[in-house]
Amino acid sequence: MTIEEIENEIIEEFELFDDDWTGKYEHLIDLGNQLPLIDEQNKTDDRLIKGCQSRVWLHSELYDRKVVFTADSDAIITKGIVALMIRVISGHTSDEIINTPLDFVNKIGLIENLSPTRGNGLVSMIKQMKLDAMLLKSKA
Repeated sequence: MTIEEIENEIIEEFELFDDDWTGKYEHLIDLGNQLPLIDEQNKTDDRLIKGCQSRVWLHSELYDRKVVFTADSDAIITKGIVALMIRVISGHTSDEIINTPLDFVNKIGLIENLSPTRGNGLVSMIKQMKLDAMLLKSKA
């Protein structure tokens, strides 16, 4: 599945909730609960995403020329947000990740319905994931 197809799938999921952000937050929490956890050895300070209000650890590796992310967070909503991002871009090439605008976060109204600090954290999360993709590309 392409990144765009996954984004469209997520947009459709969030449309099921109409304008009910309580339901959307519950959906994010469910996504976070389903997130395969990062190995404890990768929960180090150098893997914390800077700019997030919560503690978010992000690990990336290259498998068969595709970037695979794992993550964890100490906050349930943030864990759901990182799970959503991983669902969209993990398992794709560095170029696909780097060149995708990830417009779905605006289309589902995510940034506008987060607190300013969580919104900034989401932007930091996206930047870090794209940066990791660039670094892995340069090592390949």
